Amino acid sequence: MLMKKKKIYLPDIIGKGYKQFWNYKGRYRVVKGSRASKKSKTTALWYIYNMMKYQGANTLVVRKTFRTLKDSCFTELKWAVHRLCVDHLWEFKESPLEATYVPTGQKIYFRGLDDPLKVTSITVDVGNLCWMWIEESYEIMNEPDFNMLDESIRGECPDPLFKQITLTFNPWNERHWIKKRFFDNPDSETLALTTNYLCNEWLDAADRKLFETMKKNNPRRYAIAGLGNWGIVEGLVYENWHEQNFVLMTKKEYERLDEKPADVVFSDELKNGFGLDFGYTNDPSAAFIGFVDLTNKKIYVWDELYEKGLSNKRIFDTIQSMGYGKDHFTADSAEPKSIDELKSYGMRVRGATKGKDSINNGIQWIQDFEIIVHPRCVNFLTEISNYSWDKDKFGNKLNSPIDDFNHLMDAMRYGMEGFIKKNGWLY
Repeated sequence: MLMKKKKIYLPDIIGKGYKQFWNYKGRYRVVKGSRASKKSKTTALWYIYNMMKYQGANTLVVRKTFRTLKDSCFTELKWAVHRLCVDHLWEFKESPLEATYVPTGQKIYFRGLDDPLKVTSITVDVGNLCWMWIEESYEIMNEPDFNMLDESIRGECPDPLFKQITLTFNPWNERHWIKKRFFDNPDSETLALTTNYLCNEWLDAADRKLFETMKKNNPRRYAIAGLGNWGIVEGLVYENWHEQNFVLMTKKEYERLDEKPADVVFSDELKNGFGLDFGYTNDPSAAFIGFVDLTNKKIYVWDELYEKGLSNKRIFDTIQSMGYGKDHFTADSAEPKSIDELKSYGMRVRGATKGKDSINNGIQWIQDFEIIVHPRCVNFLTEISNYSWDKDKFGNKLNSPIDDFNHLMDAMRYGMEGFIKKNGWLY
């Protein structure tokens, strides 16, 4: 029995605003855009459509940390398959994380930059590895890390295949290397675009109202999150920080190793500082997993939880699964009901002490420390590189931070609260 073919009209599936992006075949396609600008969904549609069009093409999808891929790019590509009505032609597997175009065996591979060996050692079964999608490429803070990815797309591609790397991201900070390389000084093999929610014809009235309200009440955020402009960061709250890969272990564990890791930090000399900031619909729930070296004045940012839509039970379950179920947390005391519920599940958590100057006192204490951030803490890196002092309507700096990029920043203060109080700070 013959299956009925369903005809689709591609412009109706994709929508407006991305014609140049869709047709470009140069080495780099770089798209910065606001939230709801369709950049990720359009990119996912492009890869599914063109892998079926170009026999032998394989794709590598990359984010800075592997654990973020399943709920972002992997899900977007499954959505694209369904939207193109080709579910019967694609197979998605979670172990290992990959997608296969069944008629030919072409694959979409998923890798995290936190395991660079797996990125650079991919061997495809069919055809050529010619395309790469780096989602949330803003998370890649160092240009040499991108260069390593760029070099992994190598070797000859037979016609009509072509090599191409696509970067999609939200443009939080104008100091990022992506701006200088692809937007300020683009070469002939680069297409650099800015998109925003206005080209997304599928937003409903409630979605558009959200942006219009932002435009009225928070024009600074609207310029970035609404229009896709570069974030202009002046007056950062924390400047003494850097990203560094490091390993935590005790001295005894270190002595037992035959091969000694170079970037080891001895946990014997550190104190725990775990904090929790609540969120749900518009803001994420954020957990800060950090350690403090009081003698050498260093804070090590080791891990993070950063996710919207989490119930208190899911917060508890996630923290348990991350391996911190027996640790003590200090949480936002503005939600005593949530704290009590977490306690009922067995979580060791207490409310933070808040006062008139608690935010500024906490910030001043932390400013005396060097902050070392593990590369997997991508949301912490985004926040700390954008968390700045607020300004009044005349552009004068205020003695208070912006109410933005502050979920993990607040969680860090909560986590450090015990040390702040012990050192005699009013809090």
